[in-house]
Amino acid sequence: MNLGPEDIEAIRALITRYNIAADRGRIAELAACFARDGQLDFPGRSGKGRDGIVEALTSGERNPALTLTRHHLTTMELLPGADTDHAVGRVYFFVITNAGLDHSGVYVDQYIRIAGQWLIAHREARIDWQAEASLNRPMVTR
Repeated sequence: MNLGPEDIEAIRALITRYNIAADRGRIAELAACFARDGQLDFPGRSGKGRDGIVEALTSGERNPALTLTRHHLTTMELLPGADTDHAVGRVYFFVITNAGLDHSGVYVDQYIRIAGQWLIAHREARIDWQAEASLNRPMVTR
């Protein structure tokens, strides 16, 4: 079973939508990239369902010195899942803030197509490296 070019482009557009929403602070738009029962896991927090994802991303303290965030995607691998409505992927990323290169890692994803639309079923954001001068709250480094 292969992912067609339309599927790959739709998943790439989904990943892009997620990151642009994150960078612009539009957390409800970010959560809408997930299936209704989707899950987001990132260092120190987890959210299940769109409301749970919003809660996980908006609770806690934000560093007032952090005024700019830009996620940049690099290497991406998208593979078919168990059937034509499932796919898996790994996406490397690095994040620039107003202090410079802040952290880098990988998204480990599961995607699902519901009513013709690709959504994130599960995303684990793994942080592989974080700058000593990071403006983000301390994150667990893998």
